[in-house]
Amino acid sequence: MTHQSASRNSTAHPLLLLSVVAGLAYPLVSDSGLPDSILLAAKGSGVALLALYAAKQARSRDGWLLTATMAFGAIGDILLNIRFDAGVLAFAIGHVIAICLYLRNRAQPVSLLHKCQLGLLPMAAFGMPWLILGAGDGLIGLAVYAALLTLMAVSALISRFPNHLVGIGAVLFLISDALIVARMGPLADVIGINLAVWLLYYLGQLLICVGVSRTLARQ
Repeated sequence: MTHQSASRNSTAHPLLLLSVVAGLAYPLVSDSGLPDSILLAAKGSGVALLALYAAKQARSRDGWLLTATMAFGAIGDILLNIRFDAGVLAFAIGHVIAICLYLRNRAQPVSLLHKCQLGLLPMAAFGMPWLILGAGDGLIGLAVYAALLTLMAVSALISRFPNHLVGIGAVLFLISDALIVARMGPLADVIGINLAVWLLYYLGQLLICVGVSRTLARQ
């Protein structure tokens, strides 16, 4: 099998297709009044299926790092609705794993622009919660999480994984979480904000999973 056909087959995997269905269907049932247990399962299933897909494709340490990244994302999806800080911790662990994955696969050489982003963007993210919400309880932890999130996005951008998939996916994830922070403050009453948060997040995870898996499959 050629690298090109292997890439096509991995992209069309049934688990990926099921994940897309689950990820796009969740907003349709999130306000349906179904029991909480069913809604939690529906919310976690999209990225959980990505984790299963990554596990099926894993042939190296990098493949298992991707699997763990997706798995902690799915855990975070569920825990956010049970205990918010536990959900944030699960996502933070996922970001640390993703950073390890991307830095193990950093592009050579790294451009000066990317080096500046790696140094400056985390500092900007650390201050973002204060800029949006102002001073208050819990903002230090939120700012630390924002810095980790931004490090994840920047390390994705400087990795050898394709920017049109993994880089964009990481940035979409960052934007989604920024909207969550804004939803706590100035965007609290904006119509469609919840839908935007979810779709940006899920699409980001999907692009990351597909981009990394396709690159590893070509090795």
